[in-house]
Amino acid sequence: MFVIIGAVIVLGATFGAFLMSGGNFGLLMHPPEFVAIFGITGGVAVICAPKDVLIHTIHATIGALKGAGPGKEDYLDLMKVMYELFMLGRRNGLLALDEHVSSPESSSIFSNYPKFLADKDKVTFLCSALRPIIDGKIKPDQLEPLLKAEIDAKKHAAHGPINVLHLLGDSLPGIGIVAAVLGIILTMSVLDQGVMVIGGRISAALTGTFLGIFIAYGFINPLCNLIEFGNEAEETYYICMSRSIGAFARGLAPIMAVELARRSLEASMVPSADDLENILKSATSG
Repeated sequence: MFVIIGAVIVLGATFGAFLMSGGNFGLLMHPPEFVAIFGITGGVAVICAPKDVLIHTIHATIGALKGAGPGKEDYLDLMKVMYELFMLGRRNGLLALDEHVSSPESSSIFSNYPKFLADKDKVTFLCSALRPIIDGKIKPDQLEPLLKAEIDAKKHAAHGPINVLHLLGDSLPGIGIVAAVLGIILTMSVLDQGVMVIGGRISAALTGTFLGIFIAYGFINPLCNLIEFGNEAEETYYICMSRSIGAFARGLAPIMAVELARRSLEASMVPSADDLENILKSATSG
């Protein structure tokens, strides 16, 4: 929602000022400049990154525009599903978790939280973190460094789209100049055709410069920053999960393992300790 509001403000302020100064949109409609700007930018994107990074960039952009990123309800679902798993492991032994971790899609616990279950990456992280505890293949104090390494790998992968968008944002003003220079070259070939023709060609050339600068600073760079904030929120989510799982592996009571996760988050993202305890107990009793 805020992305749309911001875009409306940017467009409204720019073109509103243009119209108030006596301009009209027809002066900005020069399709060859659009082809040059967007075509060269697309080519730069293809050159600068592998295919999987470009696909990830598209997904990250769509996610940012949708306002992706864990919210309060997402954290509550996470804490409830972890608490239920931890309680089951405490009551019935760690082997009781095996059926849930092996097939989360058919798990009676995971199925209570469809939004969490739909996020395959987060489900996989949780299950793969619990798996070595169930199998007894790792000591409790060795688990968190393992999870940290996985989070660092996710962080590195998530930075790819930011690198691509940074490059495009930095390149667009220069690409706009390239489009403008092409327009000036064409203008030099019609110097004998009068002021009106020359003025139209120069106007078209300057449109390329305008588009490059406008798209870079009005949209690409802010979008890059938004994706970076989203990546930080995702990283916090995984850190929260890893701390809670590590605490459970070390023998903390389920409620305290989840409480550790709660304390690692901003207050606006989670309820108070007493409220969370009531929510967790009502979830398991239900």
